[in-house]
Amino acid sequence: MSENSERSVVVERTGSGRFVATNVRGGSITFGTSSDSGQDTGFTPVELFLAAIGGCTAVDVDVATGRHAEPTGFSVAVTGDKISDDLGNRMTNLQVTFTVAFADGDEGAERARAILPRAVKASHDRLCTVSRTVEIGAPVTTTVADA
Repeated sequence: MSENSERSVVVERTGSGRFVATNVRGGSITFGTSSDSGQDTGFTPVELFLAAIGGCTAVDVDVATGRHAEPTGFSVAVTGDKISDDLGNRMTNLQVTFTVAFADGDEGAERARAILPRAVKASHDRLCTVSRTVEIGAPVTTTVADA
C-alpha cells in the first residue's frame, strides 16, 4: 500500500534572517537564524528539524496509547550534534527519548503503559515519515525559478 500524496509548504522571507513557513491549510510558523545576543527565542531550521522528528513520532505514539488512556505526562526530547566536516554541515547522533506517564491503578493506563515500547518501535521502524526519510535517505533537488 503506497500513499502518493504531495505535501508542501511555502517559505517566505519576512526580514533579515527571518522567515515564515505556511502550509496549504493556512497554518504558519516563523523561524530564522539564531541570534548571537541570545535575545531571539525563535526556532532555527535545525531546531525545526529536531521538532519534526519528535513531533512525527509523538503523534504516532499518542494515537496508539491514547486509545487506552490519557497520559498524565507526555514529552519527547530530541537531541543531536551539529557538525561540519568533509561532507558539509549535518546532524549526527540523533536521539529521541520519550517520557510518558499514565495514572496508577487504571486498567486502561496499564494497557497504554504496556504498549508504549511497541508503539515507539512501530513509529521508528515504519510509521514516522520524518525519521524514516532521514534514516532511508531521499534526494533533495534545488532549482531557481524565474521571479
